[in-house]
Amino acid sequence: MASRAIVYKGDEFNISYEIINPKNSKTIIFLHGWGSNKEIMQQAFSKELREFKHIYIDMPGFGKSFNDKFLKTTDYANIIRVFLEELNVSLDIVAGHSFGGKVATLLNPECLILLSSAGILVPKPLSIRFKIALFKALKIFGISKLKEIFISDDAKGMNQGMYETFKFVVNEDFEQNFHEVTSTKALLFWGKSDTATPLWTGKKIASIIKNSKLYPLDGDHFFFLKHSKFISSEIEKNCK
Repeated sequence: MASRAIVYKGDEFNISYEIINPKNSKTIIFLHGWGSNKEIMQQAFSKELREFKHIYIDMPGFGKSFNDKFLKTTDYANIIRVFLEELNVSLDIVAGHSFGGKVATLLNPECLILLSSAGILVPKPLSIRFKIALFKALKIFGISKLKEIFISDDAKGMNQGMYETFKFVVNEDFEQNFHEVTSTKALLFWGKSDTATPLWTGKKIASIIKNSKLYPLDGDHFFFLKHSKFISSEIEKNCK
């Protein structure tokens, strides 16, 4: 594992990362989802794709890359872009899971790999809408100390900067960003039983991105842990 400090908008970010197969020329960059880290991506793919150089990154605020500032998804993409420029790495292939899929989309690599990507707004269940409304009502009456009861599991334990980041990115509509993808190839892999980013959102993204192909696979939001060999073989076929 390594760490590199980069400067973005006057702020320093220390990015934790790991490189596998460093002597290979063509590179695949792995970006994890919200609340996760590079280790889960390594668990799935580190033994696959032997012809490629792998770069696994902890995005700011996750794993061993600290962040306490409010960031938008565009900031994450720009930070990763600066980081890769520091390493002198080209955007050959970028694979992003969930939130990482949105960052990968903005990076617009030669070959885009989306693993149950976020970006299409999914209507919140009635129970969640009720909790949000109740919390807002309590805030009006000055009862805000109960925030931990109402806060999403994905946001618990976060510092204020990351909590504000979470509130922003979870409500982003990325449909226009998917329209703007110009990657030569886009491969979309999706869990059929995914409830966080349902399969219908993958079908919608596939209908938007040109030169894309959707692969529905058995499993939930972390389906790729069981299908890494198949996913890797499709990347090898399509992204040489």
